[in-house]
Amino acid sequence: MSEVKFDVLNARVTFKNIPLHALARFAFKDVKTACESFKNIEGVDECIIIQTASRVEIFTVSNVETEDSPDARRTEGKALVLNKIKETWEQNSNLTPNDIDHFDQTLEVYKGDDVYLHLLRLSCGLDSVVVGKQEIFNEIKESLANAKQAGFSGKILNKLFESVIRLATTIRDSTEIGKNVVSLGDVALRLIDEKAGLDAKKKVLLIGTGESAAMVAKSLNNKQIPFEVTSRTIDRATNFSQILGGKPIDFHDVLVGFDKFDIIIVATTADYFVITYDRIKLVMEEKKKGTLILDISEPRAVDEGITALPGIKLLFRDQVAEIYEENVKTRSGIVPAVEKIISKEVPVLSASMKRI
Repeated sequence: MSEVKFDVLNARVTFKNIPLHALARFAFKDVKTACESFKNIEGVDECIIIQTASRVEIFTVSNVETEDSPDARRTEGKALVLNKIKETWEQNSNLTPNDIDHFDQTLEVYKGDDVYLHLLRLSCGLDSVVVGKQEIFNEIKESLANAKQAGFSGKILNKLFESVIRLATTIRDSTEIGKNVVSLGDVALRLIDEKAGLDAKKKVLLIGTGESAAMVAKSLNNKQIPFEVTSRTIDRATNFSQILGGKPIDFHDVLVGFDKFDIIIVATTADYFVITYDRIKLVMEEKKKGTLILDISEPRAVDEGITALPGIKLLFRDQVAEIYEENVKTRSGIVPAVEKIISKEVPVLSASMKRI
């Protein structure tokens, strides 16, 4: 009688290995359709997809018999399944030819205990853009619920995700890794609200498409404040908006229409001044209402000379950095304790999975 064994695989693309504005191309156009496509790959019996603003991840189970079936556990079988996963990913996303050519360098692939370790770290908030944030934990639970409802997951992934969620809940509660977590975006919007007031009636512009800009975008979304977003190219702004919201606008149009914005948040990594006196002088000279500009870029991307123009109030990163960095420091002090607990739990989780 043949013995049934399984392989758990995690393939992912995250903010850690590609820019956020590029992540939109790797995102699945329809998660349910993509999940079904992965599950239809020969040798794949279960699938769960976690897709957020900072990551696209698939978890699959190859559940095969060691004698009577094509063995996906052998080297050639594993390669075949992985190639099919890549092909299916390409078919269900908006990857460019260049993305496809470099897919092997972009896609991270892990199996077995490495998957269990990653999922636990992710659930506890250690691999989030903002360490400890509750958001990713909720998204993991939602991904499991959606996969269960659609019949894409089964006893292996259900057991894994349910065990991880239970463990992560205990770890998060005991270490308080998620207590009073604030992002750079949260602190920035709090400062803006104190200085100029912030509501859905204000015209808000976000300049930038990196991690800092993403934190601001998420905070704006949470407060249901509409905004426009721009970057060096309209493609970057468009890709960013697809996963993080906002209305993309060409940077040239921003400069000629600079006076229409009440609040401008600059969050770039440019090594030059994006906003200068000369660039906005003509359009801002006749503006009657004030404009608040918060530059949280590192290095600074707004020339202080613009304050010579009437009605402009300019704030810099150091006015939000102290609060944010203190919060980050608090989280950093807790991380070793969380990692220690996780390192003890992974072997236990692995043993329980082998008993299935």
